[in-house]
Amino acid sequence: MKLNFNPADVPSPSYVVDEALLIRNLEVMKRVIDETGCKILLAQKGFSMFSVYPLIGQYLDGVTSSGVLEARLGYEEMGKEVHTYAPAFSDADFDQILQYSDHIVFNSFRQWEKFKDRVKENPKKIECGIRINPEYSEIEVDMYNPCFAYSRFGVTKQHFKEDQLEGIDGLHFHTMCEQNSDTLERTVKVVEEKFGEYLKGLKWLNFGGGHHITRPDYDVDRLIRTINYVKEKYGVQVYLEPGEAVALNTGFLVSTVLDTLDNGMPIAILDTSASTHMPDVLEMPYRPEIAGAGKPNEKAHTYRLGGPTCLAGDVIGDYSFDEPLKPGDKLVFGDMAHYTMVKNNTFNGINLPSIVLNTVDEGIKVIKQFGYEDFKNRLS
Repeated sequence: MKLNFNPADVPSPSYVVDEALLIRNLEVMKRVIDETGCKILLAQKGFSMFSVYPLIGQYLDGVTSSGVLEARLGYEEMGKEVHTYAPAFSDADFDQILQYSDHIVFNSFRQWEKFKDRVKENPKKIECGIRINPEYSEIEVDMYNPCFAYSRFGVTKQHFKEDQLEGIDGLHFHTMCEQNSDTLERTVKVVEEKFGEYLKGLKWLNFGGGHHITRPDYDVDRLIRTINYVKEKYGVQVYLEPGEAVALNTGFLVSTVLDTLDNGMPIAILDTSASTHMPDVLEMPYRPEIAGAGKPNEKAHTYRLGGPTCLAGDVIGDYSFDEPLKPGDKLVFGDMAHYTMVKNNTFNGINLPSIVLNTVDEGIKVIKQFGYEDFKNRLS
């Protein structure tokens, strides 16, 4: 893991997004756009650091949203296309959804029937779609599988209502999570078999998210071929909406060792918490990489790293180091841009990490720091 900044130059804890690495990812996606004519949208559920939206907007076509707050954020901060999907929309939110969205994808024909008159009466033209469920996925963990048994996402072939497609501009599917383009290629074949007859005459097909486009081993050429195949066969605009791939390997979490102790093995307490600052470490679960650290017993000194909360399971993992850890040491976790800022919390009154941008031209810029008011204002 290469760091293009000095951890001592940023507050601790802090998320540091490297602008040069973000641009590298965006250039990969721009190549796909240029060679296919597809449109790629930032899925804000994975990465919502809106201070870099103007930069992202130079490469991508807009944002996808999971509700009114994300829709407003994308509308106000990027100002390009805003696509909104939710398993169900509420009456209370729908007027604002209309205000901020260019595309709305409905999860069922019942929702489409409920809201279609409000869409048609809206002064701004809004394109609408139906999310389909091809009942095919190669994701092994049900928590992340939109097509597992009894999923609440999308309309299956059995329940698809061809006679209710008037006013529908496109279809949307999302079946992937951190996967390569060979999975997409196989998925498209299933989508064709089940829903291909309905694509003729529609404007667009949205391939959803889960495309790990910027991973080093990702087959971008296969993705390009798959998009062009669908475009040429069905005459539709293709959309992709990656979230993680936009920010993949662009961010870091800088932390500090607060104390060390021994309880059967060496333990280090950090100012960074798995529970509050990187929840996916516990939810997925997974073991994040640390700059200069190794696996347990790989290097001379192995420690269990834990956070400062009262949660017994607030453990980041076991790591080894060349030298013993001591209070004040900086530890830098890698790949900490996506699903961190959007999911963190203030459990136990633990403060949120600062947000920092390592810019190409000006170096370190502290974008935002948090404190008591941020904690208090989430409560009552």
